Amino acid sequence: MRWRGINHVEFSVLDYERSVEFYDRMFGWLGYKSFWTVDVGYRSTYYMARFPIPHSYIGFQPAQSGEKLDHSARSTGIHHVALWAKSRREVDRFHRDFLVPQDIPVTEAPAAYDIYAPGYYAVFFDDPINGIHWELAHIPRIAGPSAWLRFGRAVRQAEAAHPDWPQSMAKMAARDLPGKG
Repeated sequence: MRWRGINHVEFSVLDYERSVEFYDRMFGWLGYKSFWTVDVGYRSTYYMARFPIPHSYIGFQPAQSGEKLDHSARSTGIHHVALWAKSRREVDRFHRDFLVPQDIPVTEAPAAYDIYAPGYYAVFFDDPINGIHWELAHIPRIAGPSAWLRFGRAVRQAEAAHPDWPQSMAKMAARDLPGKG
């Protein structure tokens, strides 16, 4: 079994300088480090949460073409990227102290999403320059009993709303994938 997921993700951005300025503020507020802003045949800036420990990172390069994204159109491409939050309090503070004062477009204010996982809590927002859709989400390592009860209730409600489902939501969600052969 793998113990790491994504190595890195890179985005092409419309206005590189303004985008780096925005992401410096956003990732700086969240405690990330910028570990690469160099032109080695292409301009790029990268951010990592646990630098210098090898971990997934996010990069930005100047776009050669394109236009601002509209995630609500659900066109082909990345719908959104979710970043880990340390706590529900961090999600609330990020919304109150970073997003709102800077008029960053918030598409969904901080809220619990009981159907996603026990204790799941998040805020959704858009990069104001490129339209990249982001989420800052907290999932507790050990959810409390009330979070498990809300999760169970949300699953039962989803299953009741979908009598067409051939089996439980849990069995449909955890599918087996083909192996190496």
